[in-house]
Amino acid sequence: MKLLPPKPFYYESGERAVLLLHSFTSNPNDMKKLGRYLQQNQYSCYAPTLSGHGLPAEDLLSYGPSDWWQDALDGYQLLKDKGFERIAVVGLSLGGVLALKMGQELKINGVVTLSVPMDKEAAVLKKRIVYYAKRYKQIEGKEDQQIASEMAELDLLPFESLTDFEQLINRTRDHLASVVSPVCVMYGEMDDSSYKTSAETIFESVASDQKTIKGYANSKHLMTLGKDMNAVNQDILAFLNKLNW
Repeated sequence: MKLLPPKPFYYESGERAVLLLHSFTSNPNDMKKLGRYLQQNQYSCYAPTLSGHGLPAEDLLSYGPSDWWQDALDGYQLLKDKGFERIAVVGLSLGGVLALKMGQELKINGVVTLSVPMDKEAAVLKKRIVYYAKRYKQIEGKEDQQIASEMAELDLLPFESLTDFEQLINRTRDHLASVVSPVCVMYGEMDDSSYKTSAETIFESVASDQKTIKGYANSKHLMTLGKDMNAVNQDILAFLNKLNW
């Protein structure tokens, strides 16, 4: 079975714009329910597909942080081209790292981060790729023997993009003090404990006058589709509503 790569989405509504950035090895589908919720509350939303995501792991590994950063910039520009002057960014995991980088380098109206790592080694990221690769091949309907053979070949591929990803996280963490936009930091209390530590680092390090941090008791990593989804959506909306549009 050939899997179709997920498409970006644009939900038009009010005159306030939000860029939605998904997580590593995932796709814009993670942000659709949040996007629809924001649309119903008069926010226009755009979620790009970060390069290589939604494709086999072998293809994903041919892209890296410079591509994903360009995707975020292109998404920002798309909203600018549609006439939106003020843009907020909501990012999940990798998307949250990019959102913080945008807060450092662009004029962003507000930044929301969910499940964002501030300390992640390339070796850990490789495990994520391996899991993603195997799951993708299973969904494609491949036989176990073929999957094992392809996984062995995957292990021989270069993983430089993951080292670049680790460096992106480190650079973003080291420049958090240059974020002055309002920031809302969220993490799942059922996620790995490192994400709570990362959330606290972000909250303490950004120079924003307006900033909040909150943990969600029933949430794992994928907060936008977890058990606390409704509370997460409502809190993001409340944060956005308080921004200076």
